[in-house]
Amino acid sequence: MTDNTWIIIAVILYFVVMLAIGYYGWRKTSEYDDYVIGGRNLPPFVAGISAGASDMSGWLLMGLPGALFVAGMSEIWIVIGLFIGTWANWQWIAPRLRAYSEVANNSITLPSFFENRTHDSSRALRVIAALIIIFFFTFYVSSGMVAGGRYFESTFQGDYLTGMLIVGAITVVYTFIGGFFAVSYTDVAQGLLMFAALLIVPIMALFAIDNPGDIFSYPVDNAYGPHPDGNPDFFNIIAGTTAAGIIGNLAWGLGYMGQPHIITRFMALRSPSEAKSGRNSGLIWVGFCYIGAIFTAIIGASFFGQTQHSVVDREGFETIFLDMTRILFHPLFAGLVLTAVLAAIMSTMSSQLLVTSSALVEDLFKVFSKKEPSQRMLLISSRGMVIVVAIIAIIMAANPSDTILNLVGFAWAGFGSAFGPIIIASLFWRRLTSQGAMAGMITGAVTVLVWGNVDALSGLIYEMVPGFILATIAMVAVSLMTQPKPGVDTEFDRHLAVTDYSMEHPDATFEEAFNATATPGEELHVSNKGSGNGSTAQKNLAGEGNLGGSREV
Repeated sequence: MTDNTWIIIAVILYFVVMLAIGYYGWRKTSEYDDYVIGGRNLPPFVAGISAGASDMSGWLLMGLPGALFVAGMSEIWIVIGLFIGTWANWQWIAPRLRAYSEVANNSITLPSFFENRTHDSSRALRVIAALIIIFFFTFYVSSGMVAGGRYFESTFQGDYLTGMLIVGAITVVYTFIGGFFAVSYTDVAQGLLMFAALLIVPIMALFAIDNPGDIFSYPVDNAYGPHPDGNPDFFNIIAGTTAAGIIGNLAWGLGYMGQPHIITRFMALRSPSEAKSGRNSGLIWVGFCYIGAIFTAIIGASFFGQTQHSVVDREGFETIFLDMTRILFHPLFAGLVLTAVLAAIMSTMSSQLLVTSSALVEDLFKVFSKKEPSQRMLLISSRGMVIVVAIIAIIMAANPSDTILNLVGFAWAGFGSAFGPIIIASLFWRRLTSQGAMAGMITGAVTVLVWGNVDALSGLIYEMVPGFILATIAMVAVSLMTQPKPGVDTEFDRHLAVTDYSMEHPDATFEEAFNATATPGEELHVSNKGSGNGSTAQKNLAGEGNLGGSREV
């Protein structure tokens, strides 16, 4: 058999496993809440790996090694910022968001949480948040489609468009049928595959070169890739960059707080206390993956320099991991390793497709619908929107005009600036108002759009920095000029009490934590699953402003 045949067999096996997990997700999905957020029943290990895998995309195995290969270790500031951001997100955001999203009327999407958190009755905040999600995720999903096409170009020397369509189609199928469960559990399988591949490939490449001990000197003194005379500053982390460049790269870590496809995992945890276990799993996974990606670039310089093999992508050099794998291993094993790149691409795309679909249905369709849609209609609509968003992303990616890293960077900055300050303020500042949240959200999104598309500005500093700062200023200023709605203060205290109790009693369920901290006349009652309302529980909050009566959480 030819090399391509072996690799195709491996890829087909991978696709079959993904579709099987999709079928498993379909069997566990009976209600709309299951499809969107898994019924808030996600184990912490699954949440930790899933959040990491849905975050990394093709950037981890293609964009990051390529950037390090070309520019050297000056690009490592992105990794430092992202690792710190991952830790901070799990440490501070995850437990509070898990509690508050359920206290705030069982919010199952980020836009619905913003609305319920601020008690915005105009629906404008929710709609604007949904539109921002749809806009920026279209670019984000498009970056995954680009990575899929380039994967097939490098692996099979095949057609870019064909590869893009195949990767997009399989991702859409298992997301379409399995929803949140399928996305989360395929993320785990894909994340573990990425983890193994990023450790195996650089180690095997190290043994394949003539002088393994020279890996820390070779790229400095010898020709490789884009450097015909070597790169004397390869290991200098500040060479070729500026203070603004370092700050901009570190600012990638700020973006974590505003990424809907990541923080949705926090909302889906079984209880706030499980954020600690999820954090540990996620940090171990991402730490070793970063190490593997960094050494792929370092060892890759010696590998391609000493062995005279060439890199398929001669512009961004974003295929070095793929090319090393194809050269080093038997085609069948190479195919299995190379599926790690597919895993990275597909895990992120599936999460983004699901979140975008949820925004379209939960935060636009339901808001403007004249009557409450049935569970069946919501499920059908969500699945239909997955296909629509995928088609738009495919059209955008058909003729890529930018690198994977730049596409990801634009969308990352958009979410980080528009949502990051609002998430932080929602959980830690009781004075936040709906008007302030709206002002900050719009300011952040517009700043990224303008800054990122004006060369004179984008060359100064990464658009995340001005976007995040200006959004925070606008949010605080407008919130101080307006007043929070009645009942917001009480709910803020409730989420703090539930979070604190859960962290002190890690074995307690959310319902137990709520009831243990309840005030007189305030109870949490578990509702019948499958009753058609899509809720996991109900609480009675009597005499608390507009929290009176029965509100689902």
